[in-house]
Amino acid sequence: MLLKNIKNIAFTLLAAIIAMNTTSCVDALDTEPIDDSVVTSAQVYDTPEDFKQVLAKLYAGFATTGQEGPAGNPDIQGIDEGFSSYIRQLWVHQIIPTDEAVVAWNDPGLPEFNFQAWGPSNDFVMGMYSRIYYEITLTNEFIREAQQRDEAVIQGYKAEARFLRALSYWHALDLFGGNVPFVTENDPIGAYMPEPTNNQDLFNYIESELLEVAENLPAPQANQYGRADQAAAWTLLAKLYLNAEVYTGQDRYDDAVTMAAKVIDEGGYSLEENYQNLFLADNDQTNEIIFPIRFDGDNIRTFGGTTFIIHAAVGGNMSATEFGIGGGWAGHRVTPEFVGLFDLDNDGRALFFTDGQSLEIEDYREFTHGYAVSKWKNVNSTGEPGISNSYVDTDFPMFRLADVYLMYAEAALRGQSGDMNRAVQLVNELRQRAFGDDSENITNSDLTLEFILDERARELYWEGHRRTDLRRYDLFTSPNYVWSWKGNDVEGSGTSDHFNIFPIPSTDINSNLNLTQNPGY
Repeated sequence: MLLKNIKNIAFTLLAAIIAMNTTSCVDALDTEPIDDSVVTSAQVYDTPEDFKQVLAKLYAGFATTGQEGPAGNPDIQGIDEGFSSYIRQLWVHQIIPTDEAVVAWNDPGLPEFNFQAWGPSNDFVMGMYSRIYYEITLTNEFIREAQQRDEAVIQGYKAEARFLRALSYWHALDLFGGNVPFVTENDPIGAYMPEPTNNQDLFNYIESELLEVAENLPAPQANQYGRADQAAAWTLLAKLYLNAEVYTGQDRYDDAVTMAAKVIDEGGYSLEENYQNLFLADNDQTNEIIFPIRFDGDNIRTFGGTTFIIHAAVGGNMSATEFGIGGGWAGHRVTPEFVGLFDLDNDGRALFFTDGQSLEIEDYREFTHGYAVSKWKNVNSTGEPGISNSYVDTDFPMFRLADVYLMYAEAALRGQSGDMNRAVQLVNELRQRAFGDDSENITNSDLTLEFILDERARELYWEGHRRTDLRRYDLFTSPNYVWSWKGNDVEGSGTSDHFNIFPIPSTDINSNLNLTQNPGY
């Protein structure tokens, strides 16, 4: 019953998913099929190289949308394939409902994200939920097969799969709350009605998984670029602990400080000298990105991911060629309240395009209303365009070191633990990069929670953090901080607190009698 929108995949690399639903009896009898056309898990998961091939799909699940690319034979039904990308859906849910963006498009269900006015039948809510559980389904089956093997290399792959599953479950907890279905490799194979978990139990599960797999993942930077290492697990733990009070009512700020410090001290990562290099086609050459989702104009073609982020930001008087693309989609701009957080003349992170753009957004459907963003591009650090002007090469930095610096500072301040002098030093390193010198450095007395929230906005905008940050500060729905079109009001207004999390899609509520809807929906 779970995820009736998810489609089985008739593709050799993913035959394991078909095997999950068709070969339980065969496996129980420990036999091989007589029909050569029948594909079983014994064939798909034969050698360590086979496991590595399926592991590649687990990572690709965050980037691609189907089996052909950029469209055709989609993973998920019930939503346009281009819309269904994991990173595209995450960006829509984390950015558009905040002060960081408005969207001009009128696709059914999308304008409601400008207003915080979605409901359980919203296609985009369904798309995010389905993408999360599609990834969990893939990882569960991989782990189920890997736990039957003794080879050390396969056990290493299993640790990576468990990290990816924990990442998706964290997204489920953060976006939908703990009242979500919970399934692991130990649950029945095939269609059934999973029981929901709760905030505390899901938090505990994610924590325990990450603590355990961190011991089995490669050392920081010892894995292939784009694959999880220990620093990725530590970073996700830091994010989990920083938001623990929101999720469970109990703060874990001391633990957030500990994990952030571990990344900083043992990860070997360093700040990229040029801020914009982090968002260009060759950002795989920086040493700041801890865990990227990889994109490639030749091999990872999608209408989601960074292809979506870059194309949707270009319109009006903007030159598409300067962004390494063939044309813009004229979708996203920032609100005037967000622009107001920057020193536009001196902060090198204020990457806004203003020619022909008004600051105010009188009509969210007009691309020229609101400043555009030039932060993301499909050109490399020497100005050369990416491989394709349709599908970009720019990787998405899911985790990067600057975020860890700011998490350390916030957790140290909230928990009154850690080294406050170090917290100020870490923030000043970011500001020195942004302003080019130490003229805008802060002192200990300047490091307030309000300052950190604003600094996170300046440093991390359009990277998928803002909704979580505003919720942690109790400002996401609050009337105490409003922005243009929040609450479907051109001046902005508060909204109901039930919008702090998204609803369980009505499709899953209707098909799983064990589920109940999130409050307020």
